[in-house]
Formats: sequence, structure tokens, C-alpha cells
Amino acid sequence: MQATAHSIHTTTYGSRIRHEPSTVTLPPGQHPIDGFPRFGTHLSRPAPAVPVDPVIEIRGVVTEAFDVPLTKLATLPRRELTADFHCVAGWSATNLRWEGVSFETVYRALIEPALPPETSVTHLVFRGLDGYRAAVTIDDALADDVLIAEHLDGRPLDSDHGAPVRLVSPSQYGYVNTKHLCRTDVHTAEPKGIHGSSIRNVPLRLLAPHPRARVWEEERHHHVPSWALRLAYRATIAPTAYLCARGSRKDE
Repeated sequence: MQATAHSIHTTTYGSRIRHEPSTVTLPPGQHPIDGFPRFGTHLSRPAPAVPVDPVIEIRGVVTEAFDVPLTKLATLPRRELTADFHCVAGWSATNLRWEGVSFETVYRALIEPALPPETSVTHLVFRGLDGYRAAVTIDDALADDVLIAEHLDGRPLDSDHGAPVRLVSPSQYGYVNTKHLCRTDVHTAEPKGIHGSSIRNVPLRLLAPHPRARVWEEERHHHVPSWALRLAYRATIAPTAYLCARGSRKDE
């Protein structure tokens, strides 16, 4: 049974795991937290600078590479989504209200018409301004709850949460939800060695994240059973949160 959001959560920047009973139904192995922290093994650095005229580059098997200005996204049908965010480390931020454009809308309106005839797309790679990247199957990317989001809880995204726009895929663990989205690569076969950044995100690559990352199937790891990893992952929360908070303070 999938969780149903029932209220609007106001984002704060501190966080703690709640141990008291929760009224929110969460995926297996997840625990609710207060707030929505900046969190990730590659986020000890300050957030990247946002270009004056940001675009999302479309590359890969398209007939011709092109850029989508964010002003173009603003002309597409808008979408609001209230959903939970699930980190692979075991915490969940609940009832976040996202606003943006359905990725399926972007794909059907802008990317699909640029494909050569009879092209069979299997995967997309989403890249961030910070060098982060994540591969997603075409079926997962076109799910109804996947957005390119630019607002969180009624406010434009800040640097901690992925400005100017980010991918939001609530049915997958957070490592799929690429922040500072600046490029989408279109593939006809599964790309290898994608999750993380090419240099700085060695810890995530060593963890061998699951290629699907579906939260309700608890697909945390490519090889090791997820139940065996829960305590190990949870032990990484405090040091990772500390490093991320330090990186965030460097922005100030």
C-alpha cells in the first residue's frame, strides 16, 4: 500500500529521526524525520552557481542536440504533487508539496519529437550542475508522479534543494532525484557506471545502488539484500548530514 499524503509540510532545514508512532504509511525500512535536510554523499561542497539563463540540455540519440530554456518549461501545463521523499539511508521527509511540470509532458512535447524514427529509448540519464548524474529507465521516468520541479512548499527551490530545477520521483529513492538539473541524455541501452558524479562521488559508486531504486520494493542495493543494509545505512546519516550542513554553510 502506497502512502497517501494528507497535509502540507513546511520545510525546515534541521532534521531528526522521529521514533514516536507516525500516522504516515512509509515504505519498508523507512523512518520519518522532522524537516527536509540537504543530504547526499557528494554534498559536502557548496551548491553550484546557477547560470543567468538556465537551460536543460537534451543530448544522446536525439536527431540533433538542443537546449530547453527554463522559460520554455513555464509554457507547459503545470502540475502540483504532494508526496514523501525517501532517502536510501532510511529517513523520509513527509508531505512535501512540489510544483513544476510533469516529466512525461516534457518528454512527449519536446524530446520524443526529436528522436529518429523507430528509436526505442530504454533509459535517460539526468545530470546536475554539481556533476551528479542518475540513470532512470524510460518506464520509471514517465511515471505519473515524476516532475521537473521548481517550487517546494510554495517557494522557489533554494540552493540546498536543487535550484533552479530538479527531478522529483517520489516512488524512487532520493539518489535518483537529481538536483540542479541541467541535462538529460537519451539512451537506447542501459548506461553503465552512471549513479553519482564522475570524480567526487566515489562512496555512492562503491555502494552499488540499485538501478531501479523503487522504494516499495526496497531496492536499495544492486546485490546485497536491503534488510541487511538498514543499520549500516542508518549509521551514515549523522556524519553525512554534518558534512552536508557544513557544505551548505559555505554558500553563506
